[in-house]
Amino acid sequence: MKIVLCPNPYRDRGLRAAQAAQRILENAGAQTAICLPFEVDQGSRLDLPAGAALGQIEEELEDANVLVCFGGDGTILHAAHEANARNIPILGVNLGSIGFMAELEHGELSLLARLAGGRFGIERRMMLDVTVRREGRRVFDQQALNDAVLTKGAVARVLDLEVTGDRVTISSFSGDGIVVSTPTGSTAYSMAAGGPIVEPTAANIIIAPICAHSLHAKPFVLDAARSVGVRLAPGSKKTAYLSVDGGRAFRVQPGDWVECRRSRQTTQMVKLTGRSFYERINQKLGKA
Repeated sequence: MKIVLCPNPYRDRGLRAAQAAQRILENAGAQTAICLPFEVDQGSRLDLPAGAALGQIEEELEDANVLVCFGGDGTILHAAHEANARNIPILGVNLGSIGFMAELEHGELSLLARLAGGRFGIERRMMLDVTVRREGRRVFDQQALNDAVLTKGAVARVLDLEVTGDRVTISSFSGDGIVVSTPTGSTAYSMAAGGPIVEPTAANIIIAPICAHSLHAKPFVLDAARSVGVRLAPGSKKTAYLSVDGGRAFRVQPGDWVECRRSRQTTQMVKLTGRSFYERINQKLGKA
């Protein structure tokens, strides 16, 4: 059993959590490797342990069985693309603020020993294929575990948006933007925009307008088989910005179609604790 440990060095100061996990896993008989989820600039002032043996995540995942991420949901989302490409399940250890996607909290590292013996379950989460088409050409293509967010620029006025399902208009409204999310992403930006909370193992596409200037612009929960399209209203002279899973923004021009479909690929999340989704919601958001 080989387990790759992927700490966010800005969350896991000195890689203390990752190194503690490494000791637990190796004592349980697992092979481990520690890899950072992203390249660190030479001038970055990070508290990295002297002489730490850090591998390259792309190389270490080639023969890995599990990827363990230390940080917040952003760390998991960042590393998920590498893991999904190799069909490797992911376990998150929360070192952030809320961390809906994390299975363990920092104080539960001892439970990682179960990984070495293969004593864990797998939960599959649906993803979205997000594309942008411009004059019939595909100019952007990425997968989302959480969401695709189309928003106005920092100084732009509101956007006039048209939203379709299988090319049939669902809604047209003016506002700051829109979130198209998976059930996993329903507890992220979508929820903050007024969207519903959906069980992460469900198969749905959630649409949530952001600060809509209309009484008729409401969130929608669609069947996962739908193809969701979003575009700036015809004749618009504004531009918008698309971000997938919180990644780098892509500039969307008038006439572009942003299309979101259920992906054939899924993300595999490791289950160790037996905690239900509802327990996690109450723990993270507070009981009513």
